[in-house]
Parts: sequence; structure tokens; C-alpha cells
Amino acid sequence: MKVLVPVKRVLDYNVKAKVKSDQSGVDLANVKMSMNPFDEISVEQAVKMQEAGTATETVVVSIGPAKAQETIRTGLAMGMDRGIHVQTDDDLEPLAVAKILKAICEAEGPELVILGKQAIDNDYGATGGMLAALMDWPIGSAANSMELSGSDLTVVKEVDGGLQTVKLQTPAIVTTDLRLNEPRYASLPNIMKAKKKPIDAKTPADYGVDTAPRLKTLKVTEPPKREAGIKVEDAAQLVDKLKNEAGVI
Repeated sequence: MKVLVPVKRVLDYNVKAKVKSDQSGVDLANVKMSMNPFDEISVEQAVKMQEAGTATETVVVSIGPAKAQETIRTGLAMGMDRGIHVQTDDDLEPLAVAKILKAICEAEGPELVILGKQAIDNDYGATGGMLAALMDWPIGSAANSMELSGSDLTVVKEVDGGLQTVKLQTPAIVTTDLRLNEPRYASLPNIMKAKKKPIDAKTPADYGVDTAPRLKTLKVTEPPKREAGIKVEDAAQLVDKLKNEAGVI
């Protein structure tokens, strides 16, 4: 089974995002970037499948600027076999990403695509569902466990008040949630080996995909600063302020 794993280069989750002075977006100049955390989980799952003998080839894909190759190399150092880099400096919307991934799937012929349920920079959470619709494949979303038996794939996800279990037939799409696994750290020998693994260079034009945006960002602003709290003398004063000042009771 060939497994395809799309990954995205995003602002590192430990870095506090700052809005540009013109409010056109988030300032990404001279800040640490890394692989989207949900995508790290997808890479780990693919590598685990290969180690278990259920995946014969694993391919990591990233769509983004030249520096997205660093993100691909991270996936290769974690154990993926080879990479595909679709270079573009545009900030693509989920539909454009899904169309490119569809073209890659048609060219590569994977039986399983594993990707993060959302990217932490825009939080759209739409690419997996759009890709499944374009490919007419079943999807198991926000998986916190998955098990493959032949062509049957069982995916468990958290829902309000419990767990939902679905069974899919491959080829299929799976989007990953945080509890699926714990991504490994790449060892120094594997980092060195990753430098020799192949990365195919592509562009959206190679796949004949129109990436023109359909949405326009009007303004990006930081959330309002929280006001300092106050101390109350007793429970009666607390109830009074919650009722008469905050208006929550």
C-alpha cells in the first residue's frame, strides 16, 4: 500500500503570532516556522504503518514556498521514503490545495492519504473533506485511532459524549487528531539520510490547477487585551458583581 501524506509549513506553535502593521495578515518575517503539528501526527502514522509492513511506500507532499523543502526534509528524517514539493509563493485556499492533491493522487496512485485535520495557521479544516469529495473517496475525519485490515480501514473519532467508529474501504482519506499517536523526534543519522532522499520539484501549473483565490482578506486584527481581574471580600460580593456588573447570572 502506498501512503501519501500532505504537510504544511506553518508558524511554530510556540511562537506568538503578531499582526502586520497594515493589518493585511500575520507577520512571518524572521520567525520560526515548522511542520503543522497535526501533519506531524500524519507522518508518524504513515511511518508506523511502514514499520508494521502495511505500507510499502510513503510519500510526503508539501505545497508552498522554497523553504517548504525544509518541512519535507523533516518528514523524510522521520522515516518517509520520498518527497514532492509543489512550489508556490501564494497562500493557497483549501480548494486549490485539494485540487493539487487530487492531481498528485491521480499521478501517484496512493491507496491511502493521511493529513492533519486542520492547519494551525488558518484553522480551515477543509482540505481533507474537499479532497475526499474531489476523489469520490470515503473519509474518516479527526481520527484518534485507526486500524487497517486488508482493504478495510476502521477509524475511531471523538464526538460529543463518546466515540464514533466508522469502517472505510480503501482507497480512502483520513484526517488526524492529536490523540492518534506521539510523533517521534528525528535522529541525527536519519536527518543526514534525509538529505539524500529524493524530492520531486513541481508547480501548480504542472498539474493544470487554477489557484486563483476566491476569498479576500479584508483585515486581520489581534484579539482585544483582557482586563485585569479584581479580588472580592466574600461570596456575597462575588454574586453581587456577577449579577449586577457582569450580568451573567
